[in-house]
Amino acid sequence: MEIRDPIHGSINLTDGEVAIIESVEFQRLREIKQLGFAEFSFPGATHNRFLHSIGVSHVAGLVFDSVFRAFPFKKSQNKNRFRQLVKLAALLHDIGHGPLSHTTELVMPQLKKLNIKLYNDQKISQDRQANHEDYTIKFVTDSEISKIIQKYFPDITAEHVACLIDKDLKCDEFIFLDGVINFRPLLSQIVSSELDADRMDYLERDSYFCGINYGKIDRDWLIQNLTLHIKNSTAYLALNRRALYAFDDFLISRHHMHLMVYFHHKSIIYEEMLNRYLTSPDCKFFLPADSNEYISYTDYKLYEHLDTVDNQWAQRIATRKPYRVAIELHNQEQIRTENVQALLEKKGIDTIWASSNVRLSKYHQTVQDISENPNQIYVIDQYDKWDTPSPIGNATQIFSKYEGARVIDRVYVAPENFDHAKILLSEAKY
Repeated sequence: MEIRDPIHGSINLTDGEVAIIESVEFQRLREIKQLGFAEFSFPGATHNRFLHSIGVSHVAGLVFDSVFRAFPFKKSQNKNRFRQLVKLAALLHDIGHGPLSHTTELVMPQLKKLNIKLYNDQKISQDRQANHEDYTIKFVTDSEISKIIQKYFPDITAEHVACLIDKDLKCDEFIFLDGVINFRPLLSQIVSSELDADRMDYLERDSYFCGINYGKIDRDWLIQNLTLHIKNSTAYLALNRRALYAFDDFLISRHHMHLMVYFHHKSIIYEEMLNRYLTSPDCKFFLPADSNEYISYTDYKLYEHLDTVDNQWAQRIATRKPYRVAIELHNQEQIRTENVQALLEKKGIDTIWASSNVRLSKYHQTVQDISENPNQIYVIDQYDKWDTPSPIGNATQIFSKYEGARVIDRVYVAPENFDHAKILLSEAKY
């Protein structure tokens, strides 16, 4: 089967991949938008996690082919199995995502109610609230998808696909061995890391549909220069030094996408209002533990629900009457925002204070911890045989230059109070 994708062009799928895509569990992703509320700021951003997931699987295949283009496998069937494993993990990495926003994880049930057999077998503590990653593992290992994997990929198990999606899951790693080398860390890094297939897809896809340039990256050059580094019989993702500046640009592009798109003031206030509804005493929207029921919980079901309940926050979302930004402060002392909020509320104006905090990297560690990171990406120099592969955090200054968090504080007020609030702020010192 061939799919025409606006980002990657023609994407070819195997019969097994088509069977997964045509499952009701995967088809649900057609009704889960990739960027949630962002369409209210960027009207073109109505793309969904269905096509994104297919795109990630496609990119994962390209990355795999680049990394292993010259690697002498002991057994050729291992190469084919590893490639299919990483493509399946990339394809299914988002299948458990909740409606609209990560905010809906607030109304997910206790993890133990999902009754994930893999968690039970591994005696994983389940005394916490479930998140979308848990639903993903549930779908992958305990639904029709696991049966499809068993039918079309007899040398692959659903549990091993889950182990690439979640690095912390324990599994028999024999399937990830070729000779004495363990490839699980590297394959997991292709799915989720500082330089993974997920980011390579969503940055370009989100940029395209938002109609902006922030997420443009040199994807082809990055992929061409991805390789592997073997340390202590374990394989890790590596990047040729000549593509290090493209990596820097990749990180900065993602950083700017957060600041300009993912943290757009409209997206933030809609998420804050949804948060207020979902945490209110009269909230009647809850995500079910039963995966068969969960399939019907999509963006559209949530919008329909918000339209029918008598709650001011639900109604503001349903009628598109969000609070508006009275003031926006960047990297300022918290006391300034507190003063603005106190000033407005003293005058009887209700406020919502939203603080957006973003770092360049969630994976980066301080220099003293780098050597202890078991999932490190390495930098190698193909021209200098005397150059020792080093952790990517030691090979570029980008992390140290952007070490601090970027914080955007916004104080919102109801639209009917907006003009009054602006007058008060123009006359006050804060």
